[in-house]
Amino acid sequence: MTLTLDHPLTGQAAQPAPAHPYTEADIGRTEMTPTYRVDLRPDAADVFYDANPINDWRELTWDKIGRPYRVERWSEDKKQWEKEHDQALPVKTAWEMFNRSFQSLFDTVPSAAKQEALGKLGKAAGQLDMHEAWEAVEEAIQWMFWNKIHRVEDAVWDPRGKRALFGGLDVEKPNILFLGAADGYEAMQLMAMYPGGHAVLVDYDDYCRTDRFGNFPEAYPFLGYNPSTGQPKVWYRDQMDIDFEVEDIRNLKYGKEFDLVVSIGLIEHFPDQYKPEAFDMHRRFLKPGGTAIITTPRVQLRTKLFYTVFADIMNFAYRELMDVTHLGLYAYENGFEIMRHGRIKAHNGLICRPR
Repeated sequence: MTLTLDHPLTGQAAQPAPAHPYTEADIGRTEMTPTYRVDLRPDAADVFYDANPINDWRELTWDKIGRPYRVERWSEDKKQWEKEHDQALPVKTAWEMFNRSFQSLFDTVPSAAKQEALGKLGKAAGQLDMHEAWEAVEEAIQWMFWNKIHRVEDAVWDPRGKRALFGGLDVEKPNILFLGAADGYEAMQLMAMYPGGHAVLVDYDDYCRTDRFGNFPEAYPFLGYNPSTGQPKVWYRDQMDIDFEVEDIRNLKYGKEFDLVVSIGLIEHFPDQYKPEAFDMHRRFLKPGGTAIITTPRVQLRTKLFYTVFADIMNFAYRELMDVTHLGLYAYENGFEIMRHGRIKAHNGLICRPR
């Protein structure tokens, strides 16, 4: 895919934008495109931190830390589907609906969408249509919120936080398995940091292969490492060896052949009776000495607000918000040794290995 932009003043077609617009000369730079932020700043003090680190997970109990927070304000589309079909929304259907809904945020220019919503508001107010006016207000608020979270703060992809979380792994040219991969962002960041390996992305919704990963911006730069020079290097997705498998992760036929097994925002969708199965999915494909990387959304006021404001877009299936102690205790109880734990902007993060 080649991107061609019109000149902002003349409106005439400009030359095609380069597929790899950033180089090592841009390291240290950050800027916003219409739909996302580019961030090639290598260091920051606040991207990953250990708050009240746990030295002995054996001493932690659920009575001490309480249970995770359940998100239970459901999407209107989910409720409508269940009303029409007189049954609970199937899990696979829920994820198909979620993926298309969530991807629509990434595909839209938020400033233009906000202006469109404000135009609807003005028209509805002029016609004294309070229902349409209120819907337009909600839509404008959503786009303002999304612009701040994703473009301004870059809290969804969070490249600096993910690099800080993924740093220091004892791997070279790793074989990576990404469970519930969606757009595959984190696998690409890992491959930039530990180049020369191979990643298998797995999701049981083919839309993730064709659209979420398939249409991920080719021009997005990942800051990583050049093994031939030992210096930082900018990488792009078309320079990485990635396969995408459309499959239920419970049916995967791989053996213990991966150096890294990764999940980003997966564990919180399993009620407690299924969490042992979820953690076993991370264990069963790891080589001896392999590492699991697991994150879940943080329980904090702004995250609760996010899943309230975006309920219709996000909330189709079971979801919990956790503290890193919740995630760590689940992992410890299910046979993992926690090597490192902490928090990034929107997620808790664990680096762990089977005991």
